[in-house]
Amino acid sequence: MATYAGVDLGGTNVRAVVADADGNVLGSHRQAAPRGPNGLAVTEAILDCLREASAAASVEPSETTAAAIAAAGRLDLTEGLVEPTNIPVGEVPLRGPVSNLLETDEIRLHKDVAAGVIGERYHADRNPDDMAYLTISSGIGAGIAVDGSILSGWDGNAGEVGHLTVDPTGEMTCGCGHDGHWEGYCSGANIPAYARRLWTKADRPATAVPIENDDVTAADVFAHAEGDSFAEHVVERLADWNALGVANIVHAYAPLVISIGGAVALNNEALVVDPIRERLGGLVMTNVPEIRLTDFGDDVVVRGALASALTGGTGDIDRHE
Repeated sequence: MATYAGVDLGGTNVRAVVADADGNVLGSHRQAAPRGPNGLAVTEAILDCLREASAAASVEPSETTAAAIAAAGRLDLTEGLVEPTNIPVGEVPLRGPVSNLLETDEIRLHKDVAAGVIGERYHADRNPDDMAYLTISSGIGAGIAVDGSILSGWDGNAGEVGHLTVDPTGEMTCGCGHDGHWEGYCSGANIPAYARRLWTKADRPATAVPIENDDVTAADVFAHAEGDSFAEHVVERLADWNALGVANIVHAYAPLVISIGGAVALNNEALVVDPIRERLGGLVMTNVPEIRLTDFGDDVVVRGALASALTGGTGDIDRHE
């Protein structure tokens, strides 16, 4: 039986799914992503995941027709590897080892957000040619479909919209070292530092947010956003930056739909996604797209990788492999 496989190499877990030609998942497996000692350990974890998912599907790995691997980090499509963002192991070989295990050359590599838009497109009612998948999580990024093509860019590294400059004053420094980037304000990793900056600028008002604690989190800010005037102020400022970032995506790519995922958005739809919807019309000079929360939660990337394997990397249901 011909099967298809999708893999999500995340910062915490590796996930794999195996499905039949209709996209019905037959088997899956998840395990912790190793922290080292090197990239080959991560490669082995991916191979183990694929073996276990195949076993759960009662098929041999060699029965796989095509597979796709999605990862957050710097891709090198020529060499078939990734340097993961959240796993400090250097380069992780992907295409060659996976191809050897599955005995197929049909192996595609994607950024996690590119897999996200492929999956969103594949499962959408209208299968739109023009759409985006935006993640607001520990980082910010977007996968983009334009005229039915998934934007890949040089070595597969398109979609780093979190590094769009939204604040020319450069008040916050992004984790990449540059100032004024969207991610430097609104990502889960950077919200605490931005909240602390706003607190200091406001002469340190009383707040229930544990703002002086080194371990304050974005979740702490959102948890106090009702009834705490300072937390409400932070969430309002985040909403402004998020809406500006999404408006930049709209002006650059003219999507019909923007589907949003990532832990910050998924856990705080009313405080993160709804304000984008409310503000976008006042910022966009073209058509305003539908803004929606992904239906697939944490599975959006692995489902997108599977959709890529099924459709030749496009998410187009009419281009089934």
